Amino acid sequence: MSGPTVLAEHRGPGVMIVTLNRPHRKNALTDGMLEELEALCRQLAQDDSVRALVLTGADGSFCAGFDLDGMEGMTSLPPLRLQRRVERQAAAVSALYELPQAVIAAVDGPCVGAGLSLALAADIRVAASRARCRAAFVRVGLSGGDLGASWLLPRIVGLGPALDLLLSGRTVDADEAFSLKLVNRVVPCDALVAEALALAADIAANSPIAVAVTKSVVHANAGASSLAEALKRESASQVITAKSADVEEAMAAFREGRPPRFTER
Repeated sequence: MSGPTVLAEHRGPGVMIVTLNRPHRKNALTDGMLEELEALCRQLAQDDSVRALVLTGADGSFCAGFDLDGMEGMTSLPPLRLQRRVERQAAAVSALYELPQAVIAAVDGPCVGAGLSLALAADIRVAASRARCRAAFVRVGLSGGDLGASWLLPRIVGLGPALDLLLSGRTVDADEAFSLKLVNRVVPCDALVAEALALAADIAANSPIAVAVTKSVVHANAGASSLAEALKRESASQVITAKSADVEEAMAAFREGRPPRFTER
């Protein structure tokens, strides 16, 4: 298949949809695909026109994991070369996770292995009713510590449920994923993209600097050692946002009975 394997399209003010585009392989990942995604995320991090991002997959699949056809060459590499290759692959997850914009994963069909890691790197996950999630690493003889799964999954579902999924490699349907808090909501299949885009539009209507700072402080405080540490970080973040022009714009809009026009990043 020729052409880009990661597609990006603006969908309304401040909203972009990014589509993993290898439908003939259920959007299974390749090194080149991850490089495309990383490059796009680095570009979007500097793009003031994008305030919220929806990540999805083409043709009813989110992502079937890393393409196993590409693994044969990996296993023959010497250890240091293999480590460098795996680290390059992981850079896409870091770039996605570190985006200042809100990221919503719209999960349809299979969401497996490295594909699950991409969904975990999003801030919010919306699943279609037919979505199926699986941390399949151990099923192919690999460590479940792959592309951030061992760090992201316990922070989302808790240590016990994360070990359940990572050690068993079992499939979780959409309803169980919701009960585990692996996904934030479950919607009908034909409403998935519309629901994700509507949520993105709601977020994009807010102050960009407020969204970015909120995301940053929540991520940082997830690892805070104490309430005092978290409060100190919150105080600093509140000073940053309080001094932005968007606060004055919000006050003016409230007085004038109109929607605010936020601009500051």
